Amino acid sequence: MKIFYKKSGLIDELNKSRESKFSIGFVPTMGALHKGHLSLLKKSLIENNTTVISIFVNPTQFNNTADLTTYPKNLNKDCELLESLSDEIIVFAPQAKEIYTDGVITNEYDFHGLDKYMEGEFRDNHFNAVATVVELLLDIVEPNSAYFGEKDYQQLKIISCIKSNVDIIGCATLRDKNGLALSSRNNTISIESRETASNIFKNLNYVKSNFNTLSVENITAKVTHNINLFEQMELEYFVIADQDKLEPITTVNVEKKYRAFIAVFVDGIRLIDNIALN
Repeated sequence: MKIFYKKSGLIDELNKSRESKFSIGFVPTMGALHKGHLSLLKKSLIENNTTVISIFVNPTQFNNTADLTTYPKNLNKDCELLESLSDEIIVFAPQAKEIYTDGVITNEYDFHGLDKYMEGEFRDNHFNAVATVVELLLDIVEPNSAYFGEKDYQQLKIISCIKSNVDIIGCATLRDKNGLALSSRNNTISIESRETASNIFKNLNYVKSNFNTLSVENITAKVTHNINLFEQMELEYFVIADQDKLEPITTVNVEKKYRAFIAVFVDGIRLIDNIALN
């Protein structure tokens, strides 16, 4: 397995693939890898001749400095996990100065309203930060395809706006046996709290089961009540939104597709999830 810390070395390596007219797949991550990341890599390995993963904790994505400091980082462990999948994966593990050559600056984007609600409402400037680093990474790797998990569905939709020459591919959310969406943050909460957090997905399934029979208002009230039953959990938001425009709704149009989105603090750790409803 080849590991590059400098973009110049990575670019030289990938130019060999381009000379051979090989397709390049790319999986951008912030490390602390788990089976969800591996599922993205598996898809890329199947669909491309060359697969690249970036491991870079992007500082501009964190509204909370403490959250950045405590974010799990272990490159050696990540590489061991990658080796167990394939020794042909190319790893790009840069420092911030390698990505932000002109200083750590966040660009401004027009996301056509996709950033107004859910994560955009509660995490100031988050999507500008995400789009900036993803665009910089895509410019370095120049992949044919890039793979993102649907757990971050709003992010997936927004990233699809920024690069028309890259095929942005969404991949299904992987879950623990109890339904909890796999996340790098899961290992920062106790086993007991992870079991409690499984109620996030249970409530999303409740929404899916009752979407055609109950009003949005009644569903929202029930989910809020259910989450608040647990002392370890604090609901930040629950929203049913148009799947394409990501606008929250109060009434249902049978001709449109919808998703339920939720963010919950579990013992102070913020977890997000979503589910397609129809």
